[in-house]
Amino acid sequence: MQQKYARLICSISILSLYILFCSFAPADTIVTTGYKIKNVIIDAGHGGKDAGARGQYSFEKNVTLAIAKKLDAAIHAQIPDLNTVLTRSDDTFIELRRRSAIANQSKGNLFISIHCNSSAEGTAYRAHKQSGVMVLVYGLHRVREQEEAMRENASIFEEKNYQQNYQALDETDPANAIILDAFTKKYRKQSIKFGDLLMNEFTDTDGRVSLGVREQGVYVLANSAMPSVLIETGFINNPDEEEYLNSEEGQNAIVQSIIRAVVAYRNVLNAQ
Repeated sequence: MQQKYARLICSISILSLYILFCSFAPADTIVTTGYKIKNVIIDAGHGGKDAGARGQYSFEKNVTLAIAKKLDAAIHAQIPDLNTVLTRSDDTFIELRRRSAIANQSKGNLFISIHCNSSAEGTAYRAHKQSGVMVLVYGLHRVREQEEAMRENASIFEEKNYQQNYQALDETDPANAIILDAFTKKYRKQSIKFGDLLMNEFTDTDGRVSLGVREQGVYVLANSAMPSVLIETGFINNPDEEEYLNSEEGQNAIVQSIIRAVVAYRNVLNAQ
């Protein structure tokens, strides 16, 4: 009984803070005056015992790490005034909550998570197979858009004590719902803006098929306190895209699209 009262008091306290926050900050906005991108967090999806999606000959965890390392090197070479932090630099399993913690503790201003997509079609060649690039930003859970979020959040179940570590995923807890809502409203607008810039580069410059910028309930985005995106760079189970994702040419093209989007995003912020 005491625990129930303590939980209720905590929820009421958080609600009071949230109401105060909302009275000063309009929903779906973020104050950008003086907001600068200084620290970019680069997150190579999956790793270690969590291989991620699989193609005919490659694993998502290896493709994402290769792209992440190239992006890190490209930022240092082309945008030297930016700092970068890799959530992993080798084939190591990093818990989702640890990835967010790394981003937050590093005082990141932009979180970029690299992934590969997969469909239910398998890895065999066939006509009109699913292809294209998708950008995810964190949004409210939507019944018809849960497949991607569930696939990415499946990494949770590779972790020990996942039920205790991820209590914030319990939407029935009013306190958790309030906290998640505050995260969403604070950074949603900027995440979508950067996502749109990314998609423009992928489609207009590289000629990739666009699957759009979508809002999903992906844990690693929800708990990174900064504008955040997850890039599904292509379908690793599509043999043509698997070859592209594993090639130097394809990886460099993906990296340069991200670089151009980062530069464009900085210009947008500087103009405000």
